[in-house]
Amino acid sequence: MNAKNLAALGAERLAELLLDVTAGDAAAKRRLRLELASRAGGDVAGEIRKRLVSIARSRSYVDWRKVKELARDLETQREAIDAHVAARSPGEAFDLLWRMLEMAPSIYERCDDSNGAIGSVIASARDDLAAIAVKAGKPVGALADRVFAAVCANDYGQFDELIGLMSQALGPDGLNRLKAQFEELAANAPVGDAGGERRMIGLSTRGPIYQDDYEQGRHGRLVRSALTKIADELGDVDGFAGRYSDGERANPAIAAAIAERMLAADRASEALAALDGAADGFRRGGHWPDWQRVRIEVLDALGRSDEAQGERWQLFERGLDAGYLRAHLKRLPNFDDMEAEERALSFASRFTSFHQALAFLIDWPALDRAAGLIMVRASELDGNQYWLLTSAADALEQRHPLAATLVLRAMIDFSLDAAKYKRYGHAARHLQTCESLARRIDNFAGHPNHVEYVADLKRRHARKSGFWDA
Repeated sequence: MNAKNLAALGAERLAELLLDVTAGDAAAKRRLRLELASRAGGDVAGEIRKRLVSIARSRSYVDWRKVKELARDLETQREAIDAHVAARSPGEAFDLLWRMLEMAPSIYERCDDSNGAIGSVIASARDDLAAIAVKAGKPVGALADRVFAAVCANDYGQFDELIGLMSQALGPDGLNRLKAQFEELAANAPVGDAGGERRMIGLSTRGPIYQDDYEQGRHGRLVRSALTKIADELGDVDGFAGRYSDGERANPAIAAAIAERMLAADRASEALAALDGAADGFRRGGHWPDWQRVRIEVLDALGRSDEAQGERWQLFERGLDAGYLRAHLKRLPNFDDMEAEERALSFASRFTSFHQALAFLIDWPALDRAAGLIMVRASELDGNQYWLLTSAADALEQRHPLAATLVLRAMIDFSLDAAKYKRYGHAARHLQTCESLARRIDNFAGHPNHVEYVADLKRRHARKSGFWDA
């Protein structure tokens, strides 16, 4: 069945089949009506608008069994906007897509979208909106007002990232108008009634949660998020940094965000100062990958390449980070990189975490080193880490059959010793692979040969028929 063969049936027969197939399928019929309207010069946008109004007015609850049908209906409208309205009337298409996003809260409130079907359509509509925003040619002032209202009412995430998506359409004038609106909102933060009775709306590990505290916190987060995004879109590095207090700038993640923007603005010295302001926070521990990454980029920009190289090597040694090692080697002269790589592989072979070392050597790839690691430290193999060991065995079996066998045996032993019956089928296949590999192993290097290993398995696990019969 393909388009060419179906076309051979002829238009009249296909029309009859479509009417038959869509009988009882309201969503399919609506799609056909939209297609007919587009071909006959009808008001496609009007048809879509009427359907969106109908969906928005509905109050019936949609459970998980019917939510896909609703999502399909919404997707039909979205596709029709894209296919039939956007090209001819981008402004009207923009309004229809915006309407879809506005009605999202009422849809979420009356349906079970645990599988994300509705959310996926809404996200696609948001992307379509961004793609058509400039062509729509909306007046900048009106668009800024619209964006402001939407961001403030974004309770269900339907307008997530809207400022960035509308940035090009808003331009500097629109963004500055939006900035002024959020600054005014910041100046009118909600204030609790000090003398009145406070309404408790929940409990946390730190005590009661009061309505006024919640509203003040939400207001602050909204304003902060919007103003930092606007500063970003305007390329206002100082405006971005100014949204954070001195205490917040001591957070390595925030310091890295500020420094990255300063570096992009050719202000490397200030970027380093921003990072240094969070050095104590970094040294206290935690996972701060952006702080480390940006610091190295800043050092390179300042011409302090030796320091940058030293930090790349330290980061490799700390967790066998292949990305930093490759970056380090890339910057070394010819032949020096080969010596450094050999030193790195030797270090990895001695790394404290056996499985982290194995993963690194397999992925690099350095299969000879990986096989050597297994032969020396076979007792550290954890058969429960099947996601790593399976790929390791596959990589090693061609050139290093004994190392691959030891890896497979570790998974077999764990499955049987721990009675992981759901893995017995995999374990049985691993045993068959071991039998095949045994034919290419001349010396088992002190480990039991295949016959001895199987005999020991039968002695220890003879009653586990789920394995032996698999």
